[in-house]
Order: sequence, then structure tokens, then C-alpha cells
Amino acid sequence: MSELSHETRRQIGVLVNRKGQVEYVMVGTATGIEMPDFGRARVSTDRFRGLRCIHTQFNDEKLTRDDLTDLALLRLDLMSVIQVDRSTGLPGLVYSAHLLPTAAQDLAENGNATPYEFLEPALPSQLDVNFPELISSLEDEMARIRLSARSRQEGRDRAILVGVTTGPGGDAEESMAELAELALSADVVVLDKIIQRRSRIDPKTVLGRGKLDELLIRSMQVGADIIVFDQELSPTQVRSLSVATDLKVIDRPQLILDIFAQRAQSREGKLQVELAQLKYLLPRLVMGQNSAFSRLAGGIGGRGPGETKLETDRRRVRDRISQLEKQVTALSRQRQERRKSRVQRALPTISLVGYTNAGKSTLLNTLTSSDVHAEKKMFATLDPTSRRLRLPFEQEVIVNDTVGFIRDLPEDLVAAFRATLEEISGSDLLVHVVDASSPHARQQVLSVTKILEDLKLTEIPEIIALNKSDLVSEEEVEMLSKHISLDKSVDCVAISAIRRNSLLPLIESMAERVAAISSTPDTVTV
Repeated sequence: MSELSHETRRQIGVLVNRKGQVEYVMVGTATGIEMPDFGRARVSTDRFRGLRCIHTQFNDEKLTRDDLTDLALLRLDLMSVIQVDRSTGLPGLVYSAHLLPTAAQDLAENGNATPYEFLEPALPSQLDVNFPELISSLEDEMARIRLSARSRQEGRDRAILVGVTTGPGGDAEESMAELAELALSADVVVLDKIIQRRSRIDPKTVLGRGKLDELLIRSMQVGADIIVFDQELSPTQVRSLSVATDLKVIDRPQLILDIFAQRAQSREGKLQVELAQLKYLLPRLVMGQNSAFSRLAGGIGGRGPGETKLETDRRRVRDRISQLEKQVTALSRQRQERRKSRVQRALPTISLVGYTNAGKSTLLNTLTSSDVHAEKKMFATLDPTSRRLRLPFEQEVIVNDTVGFIRDLPEDLVAAFRATLEEISGSDLLVHVVDASSPHARQQVLSVTKILEDLKLTEIPEIIALNKSDLVSEEEVEMLSKHISLDKSVDCVAISAIRRNSLLPLIESMAERVAAISSTPDTVTV
């Protein structure tokens, strides 16, 4: 090989199987060599491909980044480079590397952990490594790690989260932290997070080429099943990324839709989630076996109706959407009738609104001595619940618990849940519950306000309830209250939803507002 490289001034390489037989011969240029196309042949996560790559290299170069990338992406047993003396053509030192069966836990503890191990360089005649024994021990360790990880995670989906931003890095970190919470709520194991800051988003693969290679290597190293992007992906981007990674690729809106699919309990909630899923997936349906979405045959991002609708043709999906829209419209009319009956009984309505996981259901339970399901997870409440509450001045009201909001809430989801959100439109008062312990509380208030503006609900009187105030200092609560008051002219009340004695100021404020509304002449609740 060294002599041929010297004569042709080209790099020459071979792929050798574990029996020592040459299966491929590659002839490159003076500066590089191209690996053969394996036709997307998949390799078990517990094994290597069974091939060693050995190729020549000029100018005393060692293993390059391209060599290591090929080693990882093709899951080769070994990558070896033979240095060739340009003047004599004699072989010099041989540099070799193999993949490491690193566990995801080790990677989490050491984010800079390298997935490779380099062997001591040596002359060809002095190589004495027992390759079959080395590869066998590595594969045994890989299988042990995978089995251990799977048993700990009980078959849950294993994901790498990816964020690409053209703005400030702090915003990307905040958004990624929220994506990790969403993944937790969807019962997904987060193996790693990757954030890239670019001047512009790649229209085809979102990430840059180098970062995409890094993502592929990392996904193979930790055994990821899916890749979750923090932004909405176009159909073309999903297709390109699915082909490049050979993994399931979903985006933030689809993750949120999946959480809703898991949590919907009532017939109404299930209808609305199915409608939102189909509207989201319709423009992304691609006919044929190469559809990127054909990988979404179940699990995260493909739960519920998506399992049976992804492979159907567009006409049938549109027909189903039409049917669901009619049913949702009928449910909306039924809600309007129920609201009219409450108006006739002259019972004012108070709706609890706010960011997801702010504590609305817990507050409803404490106020009304109820046992509505409350959980420290995003979107624990999908189906609105109403309870009666007696306020001071002998005033009875209806208190509604509503669906939590989140920034970048999928438009299709907002549209599908409009029948549910219309429940808020009939309110006499909004109690905007804010998680005061969140470092992003102010931004969350602005996100909820924007959604209320989109729903044309900002004319309804509002009280800000700074929940979880027992978890932060009085100075922090006071500062947050001042900031929110600057953003919007509303009253702020500090509370802790789990402590009944802290709710008196909120109850008194609610009673005053309701009394003022009730005493206003010609007031009509719609």
C-alpha cells in the first residue's frame, strides 16, 4: 500500500473483515479518501460493523477529524493510518483509534468526554495488538451498558435535545431548559443537549455540517432513539435529518402534541388533540417508502391518532379533519349553552389562567377543597374543571381551571382547543397564576399575555397571583411584582397554593373585583 501510494501520489485504503479478508479497496486523492456507500445498512447498537479501515497518509499526518467521523458514523472496528515517506515510499508509524463504549451517565458527568481511544503509534512490524480480543471485549462492554441503561429506563424513549439559535445564547439556554421539562413530562430520557449558535439556520439540515456529524456521533455513543429539535422543523428539514441520522426526528410542537395525546382523558380533549395532530401532520405527509414520517410508527411524537393516520393518503386525512372540526364546533355550542345557564343563575365566573405547571390546579383544590388532579408536570390539566366557591360578602362564584399556556404553543393546538379556551371568554375575572420561583417568571407572564391577546381576552379584568412565593425571599417577590406592574397595570398578590392561610389576600381581592363587577349597571356576561 505504501509503495502504491508513493507511485500514484494518492491515498490508498482497504476495509478488512474480521477474518483478515479485504472487502473494499479505495483509491483517493493526495489529501483524502472516500469511504464506500454502505447503503444505509444499519448496525446493532451493541456491535461494530466488523470492518477495519487501513489507509495511507502523507506529510506525517495522523488521524484526521474526517477519519474519526467515519470511524464513528460507520461504526468501524478500527481506523488506522499508515504514514508514507514521500521520498522513499516506505511505511512509517501506524496511528489507530477505536470507539469507546461510553455510558450515557459518564457522558453527562463529563460533557467533553471523547468517544475514541487512541492506540500507541508503532511501526507495522511492531504492531502486537490482539484485534479480535480487543473488539470482542469492547462489544461485550457495549452490550452490558446498553442492557443496564435499558433496565434502568424501562424501555422509555432516549433522546438528544438540539437547539439552534441566531440570537442571544441566554435565550437558547432558557428555551432548552424548558424543552428538557417538556421531554420529562413526555416520559422521555434526556441523554444529552446540544446548542449551536449560527448566523443563519441551514434551510436543509438546520445544523451546520460539522455539528451534524457531532450529533450523529453523540447519538451513536449514548444509544439515542430520537432527536428532538427546539424549533419547528419544515417537512424538508425533517426528511433531510431523518435520512442523515437514520433516527426518529421530531420538533418542539410535535413533542407538545404528544404530551397532550398522553394526557387527554375526556372525549372532548381526545377529539381536540387528534384534530391538532392531523392538522400538524397533513402538510408533512410524504407518500412512498422514503417518507421521513414513516419512522413515527409509535412512541414519542407518534402516539394516539398519529399511529394510524401517517401512512394514509391526504384525502382521507382531510376528511377526518373535517369530521373532527364539526364535532369540536358542536362541543363549542354545548359549552355556550352551559355558560348561558350559569349567566341565568347570575353566578360570576373566575378563570385560573397561566403558564403550564404554575400551580393552577393546586390553587383550585385549596380554594374549593377539591381533589382535581394536580401534578408537577407540564400540561397535567387538559380538561377544564369548574367548582363553586363562596367569597366574602356572601357571594358565590364559579372557578374554572384551564389548560396551561406555553410559549411557541402550536397554532394548530390553539385552534383545536378554541372550544375549551372559549370557557375563559365567559369569565368575569381572570386570576393569572405565576410561578414566582421560576427564574423566567416575567417572560412567562408576557407569553401568557400574548396568547390572551391572540384570543382577544385582554378586556377581562385580571389579578396576578404570584404562586410559590414561599420558595423565594420577600425581596424577590416584591421585585417581581414591580416588574410585572411595569409590564401591565394589574394588581399582584403573593400566595402559596399549598398554604390555605396565605390565600386570604387573594380571596379578598377576588371578592372586591366580583362585587364591583356585580354592582356595575347593565353588566352582561357573554
